Amino acid sequence: MKIKSLIKYFRLILLLLFSFMLSCGGDDDINVVIVDDEGEIPISVDFDITVSETNTFEISVNNTSTGITGLNSYWQFTENGESVPDGAGPERHVYSVSGDYLVTLTVEAPDGDIAVSKTVIIVGDDDSPALKNAAKGFSVGMAVRSDRLTGSHNAVLVREFNSLTAEFEMKMDQIYKTEGSLDFTASDAIVDYGVANNMDIHGHTLVWHNSIPVWMNNFSGTDEEFETLVKDYITTVMQRYAGKVRSWDVVNEAIEDGTNNLRNSIFRIRMGANYIEKCYQYARDADPNAILFYNDYNVTFDSGKQAAMFAIVDDLKSKNLIDGVGAQMHISYNFPRRAQIQSVVDGTVSRGLKMHFAELDIRVNPNNDITSLTEQRAIAQQNKAKEVAEIYNAIPDENKFALTLWGMRDSESWLPAFWGQPDWGLFYNDDFTPKKAHTGLIEGFR
Repeated sequence: MKIKSLIKYFRLILLLLFSFMLSCGGDDDINVVIVDDEGEIPISVDFDITVSETNTFEISVNNTSTGITGLNSYWQFTENGESVPDGAGPERHVYSVSGDYLVTLTVEAPDGDIAVSKTVIIVGDDDSPALKNAAKGFSVGMAVRSDRLTGSHNAVLVREFNSLTAEFEMKMDQIYKTEGSLDFTASDAIVDYGVANNMDIHGHTLVWHNSIPVWMNNFSGTDEEFETLVKDYITTVMQRYAGKVRSWDVVNEAIEDGTNNLRNSIFRIRMGANYIEKCYQYARDADPNAILFYNDYNVTFDSGKQAAMFAIVDDLKSKNLIDGVGAQMHISYNFPRRAQIQSVVDGTVSRGLKMHFAELDIRVNPNNDITSLTEQRAIAQQNKAKEVAEIYNAIPDENKFALTLWGMRDSESWLPAFWGQPDWGLFYNDDFTPKKAHTGLIEGFR
């Protein structure tokens, strides 16, 4: 073997030994280097870590390696943790608890992977507690999707929340896609995640006019057969999750806008005007321990709709078929008024029922007069969030249930697509850092 080849061979052996030492927790400051025959340094692997000043659970890592153009690289933010591809620019990660964490950058080099590890110490800021810790006597929830339960989503969920609601994957059209076949893949993933993380799970929703499977809309059987399908569906779903899902929106948004009459949905057409009572009876029979809610929107400021809702609730309560009211909080920074929000609370508490502030988001651009989230609007959103939290916090303990945020990051919100204009109605930025509205909730809970 030629001398030059031997030198190259021994350099490769040394490189592999170096990589092995680093993977076993070697010196954090070591850079892994490959030296070629001419003495050049084509690959040098290193990175910087910065802890956020505004969120002490968040870090930013910046790949400062040289000579790795065209090579794949990835991060692990805990020892043997999930691999996250290294994209352009800094990568951010949010931890859920304080502690020492091993951060590793791995580059897939031609002669073998090269890994560098450094330790970061995370110390939580006691002046900015997690939402679930700031709230006393009730749960703080988040709407989730089955494909948003890992990485930074997971870190925020575990740190901040003790309740989950499926944004859409526990609705009938998602589970009952085909006649005679129920698909629990997504709903099981959400429920299993909640159980594994010791979170309450709120089921949303069993019956809703906007989540009817196509085949059910076209069902050619008798009305009695249709009703049996609905009964069997409610029974099967609730019994599957009995002991795991603590509460359910049984019927959702049954009141027609404008008239405040019952919507002429397929459920009313085929099951009769008393279909709501039937559905709640099926639910009560299926899981007597579940907490049952009626859930609707605009019931804070629309007094006619609020009255229609409470008429439904009163009838169900007289038959011991309901335990709480869900008031959807799709609101704006300047509407509704505090007194209007308080009115639905007063109506619920006076009936001895539990109050759920469901589906909270706070629009900052209802008039489409801004093109980015301004400091002024962010502060206004913070103040509205504080107001909502104060109202909820003042509810008697026996009537408290949960306050649920309808989405995590602004880029994941349903608001822009629904309204056809930009908005920033949620409580976390796209990099998972808390917004001022998050601070508003903390202030209100206190």
